[in-house]
Amino acid sequence: MSGDYVVVLSNAGSQEEAERIAGALVQEFLAACVNIVPRVRSVYRWQGQIEWAEEWMIVIKTRRSLAEALIRRLRQLHSYELPEAIILPMDGGLAEYLDWIRANVEEGWHDLP
Repeated sequence: MSGDYVVVLSNAGSQEEAERIAGALVQEFLAACVNIVPRVRSVYRWQGQIEWAEEWMIVIKTRRSLAEALIRRLRQLHSYELPEAIILPMDGGLAEYLDWIRANVEEGWHDLP
């Protein structure tokens, strides 16, 4: 049962973008819950240059079966040319919480283009 659930990590360039993405993913039943962690400092290489950026981390809880559709939608919503999208399996958790995730992504969910 716990292997059916994942956390998807991403970042956004602003609080407004993070909130817009989070709201859409929950509204569209692709995520049960999205946490927004403010102002993380990211250091990365992009197009041959070292970049320093202030970002908002997006922590998304969903079912494994919806992860690819969620990532497709994330790409549509995101302003970045290459948004971060990392799927981490949940190896366990409170059974009632996992049931809550299932109920909140399956009920009313529809396939998006």
